Amino acid sequence: MVIRLGLARGPEETLSRSIRKAGWEPVFWGVTELRPAHSKVPFSPARAAIVLSPAGAKAARLPVGIPCLVTGDATGKAIQGHEVTVSPEPRAEGLWAMLRSRYPEGGDFLLVRGERTRGFLEEVAEGSPWRLHPWITHQEAALDPVPARPELDAVLALSPLQAEVMAALTQDVLRFAWGERTGMAFEAAGTPAHAVCEPTTEALGRILASYL
Repeated sequence: MVIRLGLARGPEETLSRSIRKAGWEPVFWGVTELRPAHSKVPFSPARAAIVLSPAGAKAARLPVGIPCLVTGDATGKAIQGHEVTVSPEPRAEGLWAMLRSRYPEGGDFLLVRGERTRGFLEEVAEGSPWRLHPWITHQEAALDPVPARPELDAVLALSPLQAEVMAALTQDVLRFAWGERTGMAFEAAGTPAHAVCEPTTEALGRILASYL
């Protein structure tokens, strides 16, 4: 029996391979798109750039030679020509710990992020020796019209906006949320997620296995 999970990832991307490994069939269904913000570097020179996503890595025109601290392997692979250090914990909390460890004396750092990225790093760094300069390089927007939903048994929303768009179109299938904020978006739309997973492939694999 094939169980089809819709998400905004191609069939050979890491997340899709993890889904297939868990016994499900990933099916591409994109309901949003990323648009460049065309913003300029907010501070120069900075000691390093903190990059939160592959989308940010692709959209940012990073200063030549600047070291980069990133959330995961996919983000690191999207950066070319820079020293890249991947956080052992693929979350903002892991980046905060790594930043303080690598630069214990503090300094000025670029924070490459999307328009709706949660503000954890800005909040914890406020008033500290680690001065973050947010650089909004891209924004997520709903596709109009939204592509027709393929034949699916479940969906995985990877962002709050995806959950908002998917909510009204997925009342008859299982709904999974990538991270707490995405789960909250499903809830706010009146269509709660059946499961919310930590944003790691391992956590998603465990949830999918429990539904087989």
